[in-house]
Amino acid sequence: MPVATPSFDYDVVIVGARCAGAATALLLARRGLRVLAIDRGHYGSDTVSTHALMRAGVLQLARWGVLDAIKAAGTPVIRKTSFYYGEDEVLAVPIKPLGDIEGLYAPRRTVIDRVLVDAARNAGAEITFETQLVDLVRSDNGRVAGLVFKDGHDRERRVSAELVIGADGVRSTVARLAGAEDYRTGRHATGVIFSYWSGTGIAGYHWYYKPGVSAGAIQTNDDQACIFASVPYARFPEMMRHGTKEGHRQVLDECAPDLAAVVQQSEPVEKLRGFGGEPGYFRQSYGPGWALVGDAGYFKDPLTAHGITDALIHADLLAQAVAVGTEAAFAGYQSARDNLAATHFEVTDAVASFEWDLPQVQQLHRALSEEMKKESLAVTSFPMPA
Repeated sequence: MPVATPSFDYDVVIVGARCAGAATALLLARRGLRVLAIDRGHYGSDTVSTHALMRAGVLQLARWGVLDAIKAAGTPVIRKTSFYYGEDEVLAVPIKPLGDIEGLYAPRRTVIDRVLVDAARNAGAEITFETQLVDLVRSDNGRVAGLVFKDGHDRERRVSAELVIGADGVRSTVARLAGAEDYRTGRHATGVIFSYWSGTGIAGYHWYYKPGVSAGAIQTNDDQACIFASVPYARFPEMMRHGTKEGHRQVLDECAPDLAAVVQQSEPVEKLRGFGGEPGYFRQSYGPGWALVGDAGYFKDPLTAHGITDALIHADLLAQAVAVGTEAAFAGYQSARDNLAATHFEVTDAVASFEWDLPQVQQLHRALSEEMKKESLAVTSFPMPA
């Protein structure tokens, strides 16, 4: 009996192979699908990111069997997170172990993206870097049926696919070409300047809040700490007026003098980087032959450091929908994502407004804690991929 020739080159092509895209590729390849993921960057390269994982994100990595690789890369375990309100109030929260999971982790993107790509490749996904989307391919009825991309040598290739997934970030080319529109947007955004310092002695997560400013420190790989300073979007140009170094120093002096002292006494590892802010949004995330995941479909202000955790949760939800394959399943993916994210989105937007006093921001943080408990409970009910 002759073997039927597949009607598509791939079951799924994913544009973007960082946290959301690589995780989606991993989960779909483990389900036996023929997966291609492309990314315009280099394998294992860095990117602007709030890389502090929350409980649900760590749970996902553990469930998928990749947390050990994160740990093997020297990522330190986070056993405590501390909140500093004004001059005198400090709330230290111990991170309790959960089964074999010792605590939280904040891997550099050079670590977590590579680990997820390697796991996806081991599961059978094909992943190519230095490759850029040119256009979507559509069938006669308008359904997305593949894409055209260019490799690092400027050679074009056209591939067909039953589904094209955009995991290509806030300014998603897939979303633009598919005509995906935002249907809910945030009102506020924060600007941030950050970099990494070695030999700081910082352990855990540290979040500082004073009226109109915020700062923080995140323990990460190679005995380094990410130290950031944040302001409302409208203040960011003023913060940058005399350069990133001076803006970073001024906000740290204002918000977290002890962090400012650490910066002065420690060795900088990289140049300071700035992010001017981007209002959050929910974007239509599925249509005929296409879907969106990660920041391409949903984004909220990074001040609450939840982006990677969101990406890992939503990759799982999308993979479940792809496994079913019906329009109702994709609608269910978007609905489930929105239901998990809606309150977190609103609370984050309120924190990013800086229109709070210290008791109010503490209340907002308690609300965020409750939302994180809900999402951790939700991921434990997700089906385990093969």
